[in-house]
Amino acid sequence: TAAVMRGHRRILLVPTEARVGLTSVSLGLLRALERTGLRVGFVKPIRQPGDDAGPERSTAFARETAGLEPPEPLAFAHAEALLAAGRRHELMQEAVGLFQAAAEGKDVVVVEGLTATATHPELDALNAHLAQALDAVVVLVASEGESPKALSDRLRVAAEPFGGVASARVLGVVVNKVGADAHAVAGAARPETPPERHVATPEELARQVPVLASGELELLGAVPFDPRLSSPRTRDVARHLGAEVVVPGELDTRRVADVSLVARTVGNMTHRLRPDALLITPGDRADVILAVAMAALNGVPLAGLVLTGGIEPDANVMRLCARALTTGLPLLAVGTDSYVTAARAAAIDPEVPLDDAERLGWVMDAVAERLAVDWLAERVAQGRERRLSPAAFLHRLVQRAREVNKLIVLPEGTEPRTIKAAAHCAERGIARCRLLGDPAEVELAAEAVGVTLGEGIEVVAPTDELRERYVEAMVALRSHKGLTADGARNQLKDDVVLGTMMMATGEVDGLVAGAVNTTAHTVRPALQLIKTKPGALLVSSVFFMCLPDEVLVFGDCAVNPDPNPEELADIAVQSAESALAFGIPARVALISYSTGASGEGVDVEKVRKATEIAKLRRPDLLIEGPLQYDAATVPEVARQKAPESAIAGRATVLVFPDLNTGNATYKAVQRSAGVISIGPMLQGLRRPVNDLSRGASVEDIVYTIALTAIQAAS
Repeated sequence: TAAVMRGHRRILLVPTEARVGLTSVSLGLLRALERTGLRVGFVKPIRQPGDDAGPERSTAFARETAGLEPPEPLAFAHAEALLAAGRRHELMQEAVGLFQAAAEGKDVVVVEGLTATATHPELDALNAHLAQALDAVVVLVASEGESPKALSDRLRVAAEPFGGVASARVLGVVVNKVGADAHAVAGAARPETPPERHVATPEELARQVPVLASGELELLGAVPFDPRLSSPRTRDVARHLGAEVVVPGELDTRRVADVSLVARTVGNMTHRLRPDALLITPGDRADVILAVAMAALNGVPLAGLVLTGGIEPDANVMRLCARALTTGLPLLAVGTDSYVTAARAAAIDPEVPLDDAERLGWVMDAVAERLAVDWLAERVAQGRERRLSPAAFLHRLVQRAREVNKLIVLPEGTEPRTIKAAAHCAERGIARCRLLGDPAEVELAAEAVGVTLGEGIEVVAPTDELRERYVEAMVALRSHKGLTADGARNQLKDDVVLGTMMMATGEVDGLVAGAVNTTAHTVRPALQLIKTKPGALLVSSVFFMCLPDEVLVFGDCAVNPDPNPEELADIAVQSAESALAFGIPARVALISYSTGASGEGVDVEKVRKATEIAKLRRPDLLIEGPLQYDAATVPEVARQKAPESAIAGRATVLVFPDLNTGNATYKAVQRSAGVISIGPMLQGLRRPVNDLSRGASVEDIVYTIALTAIQAAS
């Protein structure tokens, strides 16, 4: 019906019971829809009972993680008073007003409903009134539960207020926490490692749950339970226990995946000394304290050590542990005994704290990747021009990389961030990664950061025998420069050179380095051994600047200090091709301090000539210049300074006249606007090599690997 089609732009999420992860699924759906290029709003019209103090969690998280400004929800006490007075229609009018505020300028709005409780069972009916007032479609949110039959029955009951599972208003269900045990749902930190449980696939759920198997209700997503996403920070556990922080260490960044009460001798507890474990022991157990210190010194990132019973450890023992306590190991103390402390730590509330945006981001990504929203996005977007938001760009990046399935060599194979990034890429199917490094060292480094190296990751030892395999090919590439076999052997001792030769011979598809090496160290071997691709005058670079509402391409901000007009034209063409390769429409503006014919000078003339050359080389591309930055990017300024331009005010590729201008501009935009910048991505090489910042995060490395894989395919 027409009403239901309108409803696709208003999606109300309704839980089937408590603790199904309603907020996680609501915000995950928001992120999934954003990734399709839609403008998505969020609103929770009415707060949950008992939650009238402080910021409302879902609303606060939408502000923090999605950059939205959702309206503040109505207090439940206010809603309850209106309902008691028989003024439900007035309450619905207020809810509609909040929805309209959230919907302004948006294609679709995610609306979070209320969870009925034993004391407030009437909230199911209130959700139904909200759906009717907003003319919204409904998505049920459930957890797997004890049996497929029980889940099916819960879904039928939950759908009744909206017309039943067969109603056009009930869009489908998202099943969350698939494979979780009862303990995982009730608390975040585990007292012991649980046995492996089978996690049903979406196909299995659809076959096993009667209401899904019959086709009466659509399965929109099945999100497996991941204990890592329920891991609180050590600071959260310390706050929960009321612990004294003796040594803070990395209290704000380490996470608690399991809680270990240590009462055994050291020989029988070493298996508990693993990454993300919180060890709890009496303050007089010197043997345990020393064992924990040894593990920390060996690089194991334990979540922390909690000393119980109000007992101060021996001063001599603590002196022996002094160096271990500089590794980031948090040390806490409590007055309660070990058993009570462990029980309390394991029972910490699994909800994400308001100040833990990092963890919520992981949860949103995990949910978003499991939701089938493309068909919904197509319905919503009918007649609308899609934008390439940062979320949509990054999602497309990952999807394209998965499709091409390339092998990327990582010469810095023992570097912890690189190892974690390789594991993430393998786990998500982004790329196959080859780590160069001694296998024992790589395994030790992986174990220290809690990573298991499995399928999709190769570890290759850079032995003399391996290097010898590339000597002849390297001499052939550089003999015109006088390179000898001995010279090649000497250069191949550098793992970046070795990785570059693997790429030059076609053994791998791309290379990513720079986490510990300089840009020159990473790029020089590629310039010498890979060389430029046919038609390219030079190697240049681009950054993908993820602004709040769109992604722009900036070039060249990293490689060429002062390109001449021909080189600048080549950079413009390369940058346009890079934009198109990653799904960004190529509207190219060559930037100067003058717009059109309004200015004169050597620098302006260079840009003007480069524009003419680029247009002659690629008449199929939209290229204009010179344009000032504001004329290129701000529609209001463009209407005044370049009213006839097809690009001004809407440029997507900005090419700067020199490295000084480009580098300063990208850093100013990045830092002042607080945007993500991905790059530099090198362009113009026959095979892709990309450099990392030495301060790169694991996420930065993952996206750079994805970029490299896509470049290799094109």
